[in-house]
Amino acid sequence: MKAINKYIISLFLVISITLFASCSDFGDMNTDPNKITVADPQLLLTNVIWSMFNGIDQNPLYATRVLVQSDGENSLVNYKWDRGSFDAYNKLRDVVKMKGEAEKNNSKGYIALAHLFRAIYFYDLTMTFGDVPYSQALKGESENIYTPSYDSQEQIFKGILSELKIANDLLQSTNDFIKGDIIYNGNPKQWQKAVNSFRLKVLMTLSNRSITMHEIKSEFASIVNTLPLISSNQDNMQIIYLDRQGNRYPLFNDSGFGSGKYMDSTFVALMAIIKDPRLITFVTQTKNALDKGLAPDNFSSYDGGDPLKPYATVNDKAVAGEISKPHSRFYASAVNEPRVLISYTETELIIAEAIVRGWLSGNANQRYDNAIKASFEFYNKYVPGYERYLNDNEADKYIKSDFVNFEKALSTDKKIELIMIQQYIPTIFQGSWSAYYNYLRTGYPSFRLAPNMTVPTRWLYPQSEYNTNKENVTQAITHQFGNDESIRGNVWWLN
Repeated sequence: MKAINKYIISLFLVISITLFASCSDFGDMNTDPNKITVADPQLLLTNVIWSMFNGIDQNPLYATRVLVQSDGENSLVNYKWDRGSFDAYNKLRDVVKMKGEAEKNNSKGYIALAHLFRAIYFYDLTMTFGDVPYSQALKGESENIYTPSYDSQEQIFKGILSELKIANDLLQSTNDFIKGDIIYNGNPKQWQKAVNSFRLKVLMTLSNRSITMHEIKSEFASIVNTLPLISSNQDNMQIIYLDRQGNRYPLFNDSGFGSGKYMDSTFVALMAIIKDPRLITFVTQTKNALDKGLAPDNFSSYDGGDPLKPYATVNDKAVAGEISKPHSRFYASAVNEPRVLISYTETELIIAEAIVRGWLSGNANQRYDNAIKASFEFYNKYVPGYERYLNDNEADKYIKSDFVNFEKALSTDKKIELIMIQQYIPTIFQGSWSAYYNYLRTGYPSFRLAPNMTVPTRWLYPQSEYNTNKENVTQAITHQFGNDESIRGNVWWLN
C-alpha cells in the first residue's frame, strides 16, 4: 500500500496547477480562482477509500458478546439502543462526485468502484434501518431533491445487486490502471474479485427469504462457477497501516482501553473451550494467571466478565485480577493488523454455507478448512511474536480437533453453527456488524440472554429525519411496522 501522504501531496499539486491554469486566459477572469470546477477522480478515490476504512466501530463488540464495561451500564450489552446515524450519506456524497467526474471521461474503473462503494454503504444503511432513501438519495445538487422518498428494503437489495453486477461487468471489460487506489495498487482485476465476493455476502444475507430463494440460489451459483473471487489473503480488500502521521492504526493510543474495557466471558469461553490459539493474540491473560506464571497456551488463564451481571460485579472481578483485557496491540501498535472489509476467510465460509444449504455443489469441508487456515495465516503475518501458535501445523491440529472438525458435524444445523463461529471470531476489532447479522439470521453463535430478553433487529431512524423529512420517514415506518417504530421491528431481510 502506498502512503496516504503521497496522494495528499498530489492533491495540492493538482490544485496548484488548476489554479495557475485558471489565470492564464483572459476569458476566465470572472471565474473564482479559489473554486475548483473539475475534480480528478483519482484524488477523490483516495479520500473515499480512506474514509471508508479509517475508523473501527467498537459497538458491535458489545452487541456480539466480545466486550463488557466495568465502569457503567452499556446499552449495547443490554440491547437497549435506540437511534442510528445517517452519516453514511455524507460519505456517499464523495462517491457520487467521483462517479460523476469519472463519467465525463468514461473511466470504467472509477465508475465501477463508485458502484461498489455505493453498494457497501447502502447495504450497511438498509441493514441498520430497513427502508432508507436510495433511488432519490443524494440528488439535492443534481435534481433539487432534498427530501428523498424511502425505498423498500427489497428494492434496495435489488438495487445493490444490480450495482454490483454493473461493477463486475465494467471491471471485466477494462485493464486501465486505477490511479489513487491504495488497496489494490490500481489493478481492476483485483477489484473485480472483491466485487464478486461481496455479491456473495449480500446474497447469503437473504438466506431466509424463501419467496425469492430460487433467484438467490441461481445467482449465487453462477457467480461462484463463472466469475473471479477472492482466493487468498493476498486478495483481501484491506488497508495496511503505516507508522506515519495520518496513516496509523485507528485505535492507536486510544485511551478507552485504559479503564473499564474488558473481555466478555462469552467470547473468551467459546475460544477457550475449542482451544483456539488465536485467543492469545486477541486478549491478555488475567492478572492472577500472569502472577502464577501460566503459559500463554494454557486456556484456563483467560476469563471474561458476565454480560448479564451488573457492571459493578464485573468491576469486582476485574479488581480481583480475574478478567482478561483486550490485547495491548490494539492500542499500542501504530500498524497492528489491516482493516479488512472483504476477506478470503469470509468468502470461503460463505461458500461453505451455500454448499451446506444446497445452493451449489462442492466440498464444504474443504472451503471451511481453507477459511481457518487463511485466518491463522493472517494473524501469523500481522501479529509478530506468536508464530509458534499460529503456524500451519497448529492450524491443521486445530481443524482436526473435536470441537472444530467439520467432518464430524452430522447435521446441517451443526455445520451452520461451526461456520458461524469461524465467521464470528475474526470480527474482533474489525468494525463490522456481520457477526450480529449472522446471529439474527442463523441463531449462531449462541449469545446468553437474560430471561424475557429479546434482541433488536434494527435501529430507529435519526431524529434529523423527523425534523427535515417527516412525511417520507413516517411513510417508511407505516409501510414496514404500522404506526409503531421499534428496534425489534419485523424487517424484510429476516423473513
